[in-house]
Amino acid sequence: MERPGSNGSCAGCRLGAGPAARAATALAAVLIVTIVGDILGNVLVILSVLRNKKLRNAGNIFVVSLSVADLVVAVYPYPLILSAIFHNGWTMGNVHCQISGFLMGLSVIGSIFNITAIAINRYCYICHSLRYDKLFNLKNTCCYLCLTWILTVVAIVPNFFVGSLQYDPRIYSCTFAQTVSTSYTITVVVVHFIVPLSIVTFCYLRIWILVIQVKHRVRQDCKQKLRAADIRNFLTMFVVFVLFAVCWGPLNFIGLAVSISPSKVQPHIPEWLFVLSYFMAYFNSCLNAVIYGLLNQNFRKEYKRILLTLRTPRLLFIDVSKGGTEGMKSKPSPAITNNNNQAEIPL
Repeated sequence: MERPGSNGSCAGCRLGAGPAARAATALAAVLIVTIVGDILGNVLVILSVLRNKKLRNAGNIFVVSLSVADLVVAVYPYPLILSAIFHNGWTMGNVHCQISGFLMGLSVIGSIFNITAIAINRYCYICHSLRYDKLFNLKNTCCYLCLTWILTVVAIVPNFFVGSLQYDPRIYSCTFAQTVSTSYTITVVVVHFIVPLSIVTFCYLRIWILVIQVKHRVRQDCKQKLRAADIRNFLTMFVVFVLFAVCWGPLNFIGLAVSISPSKVQPHIPEWLFVLSYFMAYFNSCLNAVIYGLLNQNFRKEYKRILLTLRTPRLLFIDVSKGGTEGMKSKPSPAITNNNNQAEIPL
């Protein structure tokens, strides 16, 4: 394994001082925006669920867990990457390099596993609503959450044995080195990205089919109804999934291509494309909270309430359920959204 910082100044040597400095400045700016957006947005999500009793349900447990996974990188790995950019190399030593790489992987895999858990939760709620209360009672949901994070940790630990957590001067990061082991990289991409996304795709495809069928029956029978809130609730987490796939897809497919044929593929991948794919992936950690606010009026209103209560901090943790968002009058939605006109999809 190469020593962190051993090639820290190579970026400037390859590109020249001017272009290297401009590129580093741009990367630093993107990372600063990501850190601020990540911390502010995900703290707002967590506080929204904690403050409003109507938002505290099975589905939102995984949403809070997803926010925690996103927060992990903003409080440790990203600041160290910023330091590496400013120093043009890794100066924190090997221990911090390994911890940073571990937490980076923990966040990434934790995110995709939580997105998978959310998709399964929504699939069970919409497509198997009669069994949902039994499948996702409080005890079972806590078990699913623990299982999600246990699998995440188990998925990360092999990196220490393979020696794949290394400093890469191109992206100023201690991260997963795709070229350490061809078989291991292929396994990582398949098990940690392709398989989870396939499960999520299956769940959301089944939901889309059901929604289309319901809408078709509405046209045939005026007694059948499907409210717009049902579509919005599903759309919110579907967009979160799509953005994750778009942001992390290029990096994973580059890694897969390089692993399959290193000698033929790696020389033809431009460095700027490799760097761009990494920072696209990094930027994803600050997007989810924005999606919740844009697509759901109740989270948007809760965000505003929280920001307003900053003038009076003692009100921050007061439950506003009675005066705030109202949930479903039947069973609570498992989704992150509990719109005022929420109704179950008739099956």
